[in-house]
Amino acid sequence: TSPPRIKITLPQLHFKIGVTIHLPLNSQLIHSTITVTITMGSLCFLDEPLHYPVARRDESVVDDYHGVKIADPYRWLEDPDAEEVKEFVEEQVKLTESVLEKCETREKLREKITELYDHPRYGAPFKRGDKYFYFHNTGLQAQSVLYVQDSLDGEPEVLLDPNALSEDGTVSLSSLSISEDAKYLAYGLSASGSDWVTINVMRVEDKKVEADTLSWVSFLILVHVLLFQIDKNKEGENVDAGTETNSNLYQEVYYHFLGSDQSEDILCWRDPENPKYRFRASVTHDGKYVLLYIKKDSGLVNKFYYCDFSDLPNGLMGLKGKKALFPFIKLIDEFDAFYDAIANDDTLFTFRTNKDAPKYKLIRVDLKEPTVWTDVLQEAEKDVLEAACAVNGNQMIVSYLSDVKYVLQTRDLKSGSFLHQLPIDIGTVYGISARRTDNVVFIGFTSFLSPGIIYQCNLETEVPNMKIFREIVVPGFDRSEFHVDQVFVPSKDGTKIPAFIVARKNILLDGSHSCLLYGYGGFNISITPSFSVGRIVLIRHLGAVFCIANIRGGGEYGEEWHKAGSLAKKQNCFDDFISAAEYLISSGYTQPRKLCIEGGSNGGLLVGACINQRPDLFGCALAHVGVMDMLRYHKFTIGHSWTSDYGCSDKEEEFYWLIKYSPLHNIRRPWEQHLDLPSQYPSTMLLTADHDDRVVPLHSLKLLATMQYVLCTSLEKSPQTNPIIGRIECKAGHGAGRPTQKLTNINLV
Repeated sequence: TSPPRIKITLPQLHFKIGVTIHLPLNSQLIHSTITVTITMGSLCFLDEPLHYPVARRDESVVDDYHGVKIADPYRWLEDPDAEEVKEFVEEQVKLTESVLEKCETREKLREKITELYDHPRYGAPFKRGDKYFYFHNTGLQAQSVLYVQDSLDGEPEVLLDPNALSEDGTVSLSSLSISEDAKYLAYGLSASGSDWVTINVMRVEDKKVEADTLSWVSFLILVHVLLFQIDKNKEGENVDAGTETNSNLYQEVYYHFLGSDQSEDILCWRDPENPKYRFRASVTHDGKYVLLYIKKDSGLVNKFYYCDFSDLPNGLMGLKGKKALFPFIKLIDEFDAFYDAIANDDTLFTFRTNKDAPKYKLIRVDLKEPTVWTDVLQEAEKDVLEAACAVNGNQMIVSYLSDVKYVLQTRDLKSGSFLHQLPIDIGTVYGISARRTDNVVFIGFTSFLSPGIIYQCNLETEVPNMKIFREIVVPGFDRSEFHVDQVFVPSKDGTKIPAFIVARKNILLDGSHSCLLYGYGGFNISITPSFSVGRIVLIRHLGAVFCIANIRGGGEYGEEWHKAGSLAKKQNCFDDFISAAEYLISSGYTQPRKLCIEGGSNGGLLVGACINQRPDLFGCALAHVGVMDMLRYHKFTIGHSWTSDYGCSDKEEEFYWLIKYSPLHNIRRPWEQHLDLPSQYPSTMLLTADHDDRVVPLHSLKLLATMQYVLCTSLEKSPQTNPIIGRIECKAGHGAGRPTQKLTNINLV
């Protein structure tokens, strides 16, 4: 049996793409899918204020936070099923469309984006048994299709086509696992972008779908049985998931025997005393151990338990019908560091960890001597050990991030000693497709100017060669027209912030260019180079400049960089982003009225906070699915797990951190703050989705209503002529699994 190749990590705000994940192509390039790049041409500067719909304010809703009274007049917008909320959304949708339809070039841009999207895309092949599997999209297919072939040069055959599962393409393949002998495929389907999936099982040989159906699942592993996680609170609910806002609690891990009903599954683990804990399980490559990872929140710490199958006296069948949990042994029972097992030889386990190593290292322990740990690969002085993948018996491929640029090496698994450097361009390694027994490895790569390359690397040769197996080509795109530069911008406190700038070659730095500045800054997630059709259209056809600022809070320089933008230090994220904006202006790339900022999820929070703090610095702001109510975010779905990055308003000290920057609570009229300067908020669009069950839409709806009231409808004549609008997407979630048509639309707005 094999370790999992797909996992959904719900506590994170965004997907962090790892080295063993095989996802449909739209998810592999997720940073490309959330970029709304043409909106600067659509969100025009207006001479007169818009006529905004008036939203009811309930002034009676006031909360007491440690003696501080905080009004919440739009609390009613938290109920997605209320008719009044649906009417509010409908009115906002009409208003937004009335603004966007005034963009004269909108249809021409739609044609250009669709034209560039219409190119074949491939995922890296992965092997099970004697078969190879890969994803392919012919161009404008709503979802990528899973293919199977008997050999790399064999005739490919469609195994699973998600496009046949819904007319509008909103049912996506969100997870899959294929048995070691390639006889069975277990696959998870997500409707409308929800994080919750329904599991089905198919026989690979004849494509027959078995009767097994599992609901409310958030990961799966196909071994001799199915190992999966479920939210017991949701059993029996409407399977049109994604619109709920209640907290996700009391998770449980189960084993499912193929051919049996879900009600007969074996309960492997639960912890009712800690309802917020979340679990992830895997099975070692030798099939001997079940590994259990326990997290209390999104922080980079976890417990680690294991269960030896041979310790089950009557095997798995002996547990059927019994209430006993698996006899897990607690190897690590404290939340002191992050531990991820990358390989084992019987009882000898190798882990990637940040224990006393904020840039990560590899360590080893023998389960027979659990107190004796040794270093295999020590922490690097500067570079971050992003991932390690055991391959070719006793080798491993390690991936480092060096100044936000990937470095690939082969090393000896036992000693950690260096073997070879694998040549790679400046960009992102989005996947390493290989397992312990494979001597041929497939490596997925993308960059700002490379739509995608899949390298094939034979590790048995004296010097491994990175041979191009497939290269994605976008007709009409010529990378020689563009230039990528990396700069290091001094932030408010002097910290150097790396940033990538992409533009046409030889542009004049005269401040005349529109510019899109993107950032994230949270949860240890590194924002690395990736290809985006929308950005290419923006740069090539609108003469714009694109910039990513790798601000603190991310993982670009390890855990210290992450912590420098978390909790009491969250303001560093906003200072870094504002400093990047000031650099783009002072260097002649753009000017404030031509500068647009964009971010999604935690990055939506970033945008919301920055336009509150420096409304004069930006001409346009795009905030996707942002966390905007920092006093109540922890009360909805998975929000409670984000307290490791933000803090929680239930605690007095942390309340004072949050109230200082919470976008919902810091909207001020700029013209009252700076009487000597003509000032207003930039043209602002808040984007959310009705099936986003990670950052629920109430965040964007409440902020939208508040901004429109404070800046516009509460005044007889408002100086706020720049539009404040919202785009609420139907049958969509937090970003993953969007059909191609929705991707082209969201790039266009």
